[in-house]
Amino acid sequence: MDALRGVEFVTSVADLSTLPPEQGAEVAFAGRSNAGKSSALNALTQRQRMAFVSKTPGRTQLINFFRVGADGFLVDLPGYGYAAVPDATRAKWESLVGGYLRTRECLRGVLLIMDARHPMKPLDYRFIEWLRPAGIPLHVLLSKCDKLSKAEAASTLQAVSAILNHEYDHCSVQLFSSLRKIGIVEAAAKIQEWLGRPDIKKPPVKGE
Repeated sequence: MDALRGVEFVTSVADLSTLPPEQGAEVAFAGRSNAGKSSALNALTQRQRMAFVSKTPGRTQLINFFRVGADGFLVDLPGYGYAAVPDATRAKWESLVGGYLRTRECLRGVLLIMDARHPMKPLDYRFIEWLRPAGIPLHVLLSKCDKLSKAEAASTLQAVSAILNHEYDHCSVQLFSSLRKIGIVEAAAKIQEWLGRPDIKKPPVKGE
């Protein structure tokens, strides 16, 4: 957990041509614009405003890179699923994020944040489909689980796990709450596992 505290901002990218050179290992954060992605990143790094928590979902349309240690990076992808944007803006987002996911060789895993009250929406499925060709390991955080009863949270975890175990190889799921500090140690351990294995190759896609 403490290994994620020494995080420093490196750069923001609006175009694939300006991505920083590939080195070490990267772990990306993704999710719908109102799923709690920035809050999760802040909680995991124990920084109040490392990732800006906007009251206007979808405002940030940049890929933000943060260095962890000597050769690790946390990559904050822009949120998806926002409605009040022009088609051209949405197309640019798909090109930027889709291109990053398809081509980034040093990407070791993706943390996908979903609101535990509203998981597995159509755009979540679509995002997961983007990951499938590259066989990128996926770890889902069911955020805001404190808004559910214990029984509801357990049922949601079981249902989402069953869906993803069927739909996607190399996937794990957990409950998470940045407000109540639920699941932070578990999520941090997954990040450190990925960052600590810079030479690991992406697993083969089923059927290849």
